[in-house]
Amino acid sequence: MMKTADLVLTQAWDKTFPKSEKVDHSKVTFINRYGITLAADMYVPKNAAGKLPAIAVSGPFGAVKEQCSGLYAQTMAERGFLTIAFDPSFTGESGGEPRYMASPDINTEDFQAAVDFLSNCGKVDPDRIGIIGICGWGGMALNVAALDTRIKATVVSTMYDMTRVNANGYFDSEDSEEQRYEKKAALNSLRTAEYAKGEYSRGGGCVELPVPDDMPFFVKDYSEYYKGRAYHERSLNSNEGWNTVGCMSFMNQPILKYSHEIRSAVLIIHGEKAHSCYFGKDAFKNMTADSKYTDNKELLIIPGAVHTDLYDNTDVIPFDKMEDFFCKNLM
Repeated sequence: MMKTADLVLTQAWDKTFPKSEKVDHSKVTFINRYGITLAADMYVPKNAAGKLPAIAVSGPFGAVKEQCSGLYAQTMAERGFLTIAFDPSFTGESGGEPRYMASPDINTEDFQAAVDFLSNCGKVDPDRIGIIGICGWGGMALNVAALDTRIKATVVSTMYDMTRVNANGYFDSEDSEEQRYEKKAALNSLRTAEYAKGEYSRGGGCVELPVPDDMPFFVKDYSEYYKGRAYHERSLNSNEGWNTVGCMSFMNQPILKYSHEIRSAVLIIHGEKAHSCYFGKDAFKNMTADSKYTDNKELLIIPGAVHTDLYDNTDVIPFDKMEDFFCKNLM
């Protein structure tokens, strides 16, 4: 019998965005198939009647639900959807030990567990469930859309392919067997040392403000969000980051291999000026090439937008488009 663990959940409003008076908010928990209990914020439109279409939201990679996934979830709830924003395994208020680990498999499962929960929620129509993945969880969302036939619509926003960036480096600048070997050798040496010590080191979060002038723009972009306007005490990116070996398995496990087999609707959104835009463009190309299911796939490039504009800039995030997309594919 599956049994959820008791989690310590903050009941006070501790989000990095204002609370909406148009929705009801509560904390919920659910369990994944590895027995890890996940924590989520549920947002329900006030005075909602009948069974609602639902959306599960997660991301960015190293963020918590009190940051941009919660903003997305609350905003979509204002537009008539029951939504949950959840912390992935090993992070935030969710369970899982050791802390600050990531896994292509377990984190894909986290999304499926959210669909399990929504499918069994009395307020939800189980035939009208969608997901939103942001940044690193955009790639996870595409992966789960290829796996979970219960998902009818997927939005991917300002996405990363975490397997690609871990294996190849930013902009594929480390895409060689020799460079991958050197990274793997360093990480495995660290594993030996940390096993002996009985503790993990942390890889470091975003650069402290003010960011030095000689750093790339996207480093400044991240820091201004995580260390500045959206700082949160439980966010890995806002603090000491993932365990140094926490993302190692991504190097060897591409997650988008079967994206061209996704039959349900997918909308990929990216900023034109985002350093990460190549992930979204290439994911869309690979999803639609040699595919029989292209009629319900769309790539939306936002002119002039940088990566974190799609985290919290409500003048840039195309919520109207997202609402139309989900209404069309979940109704």
